[in-house]
Amino acid sequence: MVYSAWLGPFGWGIFFIGVVLAIILFAIKKKFYPVMYLISIATYIFTVGFIIDAFDFGKNLILTTLAISSIGFILIGLYIAHKFERLKDNFSEAIPARR
Repeated sequence: MVYSAWLGPFGWGIFFIGVVLAIILFAIKKKFYPVMYLISIATYIFTVGFIIDAFDFGKNLILTTLAISSIGFILIGLYIAHKFERLKDNFSEAIPARR
């Protein structure tokens, strides 16, 4: 299977932009979770670009794929947030108070 010529530069471009923004975010925030969010977004963008190229989607199928994946990720996020809410409450109650 032969892929488009734009797929390689697209992937490397997304990777490079993601790395630069991750370094900037880490330097500003001093926290690791924004870096992980950025990595997941860059991976998602490249995956969508690859799927669009590999399966030669038309305009309507591209929009349908993006809508279905967005709904899927929203539902997964809600499920995980609901599942770990009790765990988070128990953890915050177990932490000793500062004086």
